[in-house]
Amino acid sequence: MRNGPLVVIGDTLLDVDVEGDAERLCPDAPVPVVAVSAEQARPGGAGLAALLAARDGADVVLITALGDDADGHRLCGLLSRELDLVGLALRGGTVRKTRVRSGGQTLVRLDTGDGRARPSPTAQAAEAIAAAGAVLVSDYGRGVARMARELLCGTGVPVVWDPHPLGEQPMPGCALLTPSEAEARAWCRSGYHGPDQAARHLVRELRAAAVAVTTGERGAALAVGGGALTRVPCPLRAHGRDACGAGDRLAGAVALALLAGASVEEAVTIGVAEASRFVERGGAASVRVREQRLGDRPRTALEVAGLTRAHGGRLIATGGCFDLLHAGHVSLLRRARALGDALVVCVNSDDSVRRLKGPARPVVDVHDRVEVLRALGCVDAVVVFDEDTPAAVIEQLRPDVWVKGGDYEGEALPESEVLGRLGAEIVVLSTLPGRSTTNLIREIQ
Repeated sequence: MRNGPLVVIGDTLLDVDVEGDAERLCPDAPVPVVAVSAEQARPGGAGLAALLAARDGADVVLITALGDDADGHRLCGLLSRELDLVGLALRGGTVRKTRVRSGGQTLVRLDTGDGRARPSPTAQAAEAIAAAGAVLVSDYGRGVARMARELLCGTGVPVVWDPHPLGEQPMPGCALLTPSEAEARAWCRSGYHGPDQAARHLVRELRAAAVAVTTGERGAALAVGGGALTRVPCPLRAHGRDACGAGDRLAGAVALALLAGASVEEAVTIGVAEASRFVERGGAASVRVREQRLGDRPRTALEVAGLTRAHGGRLIATGGCFDLLHAGHVSLLRRARALGDALVVCVNSDDSVRRLKGPARPVVDVHDRVEVLRALGCVDAVVVFDEDTPAAVIEQLRPDVWVKGGDYEGEALPESEVLGRLGAEIVVLSTLPGRSTTNLIREIQ
């Protein structure tokens, strides 16, 4: 078994299923009238492969290009709860595929968006690849796979490449390629003579360790360099079911199996079985994702951090007791929020405050302190920590900037070590003169 997460790198699309009843024809054209009853949105492409892998219990990082538009924001909300996002820039609009369905059948699909990834790998993407235990390249022909070739140069972990007819030719040395029969046919320029021959040919032509040509209900033909050909059958045959997303499910399951130490043949057998079960359960249409819009206030600090990073934003964090919230606190928080795109406030628990301030503190318990802070428009999320310092929660949040009040100027911060290791900037903001919780308590007494 390998250490490190599964890193999925590829193009993410927004898939929307519009469901309804179609019981009559339109009076002015011979087309069905669909009475819409529901709309379901989910990530497609690399996003779907990453989401399904995360739901298998894996630690998953998704490197993908995200648009700064309504559909791009919607994708962030769909993904950020369940995996780590590393966002790349997208030129153009987010690609959206809308299927109008009735009675389990797709009546029409509407494709919008022309977005393509900008060729600019980030340091964060390179760091994610360096820490990976295995990598899945999920190519949907929108440019991210081109960056993958640069990012994966010299990597020593298994790489599974799931290709696309409009995408990149896989880089040499991949542990496994998973083309569909149609994709394999397109690569066999000297003639296609079935999946077995194609798998053998592509192992040599593309210099891969192994190639599995997927053939739907017939399973897959697996060729291993220097080894025999293996036919991997489907354990289930879901006749007439929606197969949308089956390739993503197979590729993700194979990559996870390789990450866990399986052989290529074992991994492909697992992948074919998982893909067939996925189709039997209804395919991509059965995937339900709790949607979170960027305009909504996410409930947790980690969700805020994930969304902010996915959009290339600047995450600000600060910490303190915030006992008896006063004008000095509010001024500090407003100025901190102005430094970036989101502000997370780390609050000492009641036990932590007692250890720092003495048995008479806090005056206000942690539940009420958190509720008051969450009510401030400048605060995007609040997280409580029980330790004497917020170092552990800083490690989880990975802020770009850590803000402290002016009373710490010139002193070494206890959290300096973790902030330096993360490369976070420390900003000290001046406090309002005379405003402090200690002064308030003294005046009240």
